[in-house]
Amino acid sequence: MRVVIAEDNALLREGLILLLSSSGHEVAGVASTGPEVLPLLLEHRPDIAVLDVRMPPGFRDEGLRAALAARRELPDLPVLVLSQYVEETYAAELLSGGARGVGYLLKDRVGRVDEFLDALERVAGGGTALDPEVVTELLSRRRDCPLEVLTPREREVLELMAQGHGNGTIADSLTITERSVHKHIGNVFAKLGLPPGESGGHRRVLAVLAYLNA
Repeated sequence: MRVVIAEDNALLREGLILLLSSSGHEVAGVASTGPEVLPLLLEHRPDIAVLDVRMPPGFRDEGLRAALAARRELPDLPVLVLSQYVEETYAAELLSGGARGVGYLLKDRVGRVDEFLDALERVAGGGTALDPEVVTELLSRRRDCPLEVLTPREREVLELMAQGHGNGTIADSLTITERSVHKHIGNVFAKLGLPPGESGGHRRVLAVLAYLNA
């Protein structure tokens, strides 16, 4: 797939280029500052953008703002955002516009090559990929919210859904059957009041959004 990278740290940037190239992907363009990102994305229209949250000149949220602007211009553009720390507001803001083709990973996840490449593929395919530490942080800050109607097992299933995992992986992680996973997900949909007429994939996205925005 064709990838645009936006990262100001030269060492990480070159590492990403090497990793993606050696994995059979094409790095279509590279940006090292926030203002470079949107023009680069509009020029190359890649299969996925991998963006740092904080970039020059302000080192605040330039990468995130570029990602949000890019998704307004290119609504189907998959975006995988990298961050040094768990920044709840940024994760929620990125996902609030629709969770299709969106990922938010901590930078040390890049060093876990298989996990990073799996997340890249999921996001490029229209799925979600949230770092487990981000999900844990988001979950720990939620109190007295609609998710309280879920059982502990249903919350575990929803947490793994938010990370972007399919039913088979969820079943393996929780040591339960896929049939049980399917039942728990059905309960999550019902308790969160998700539209019964929606397709299964979109309802998973809505569940993740309900989880993040609760």
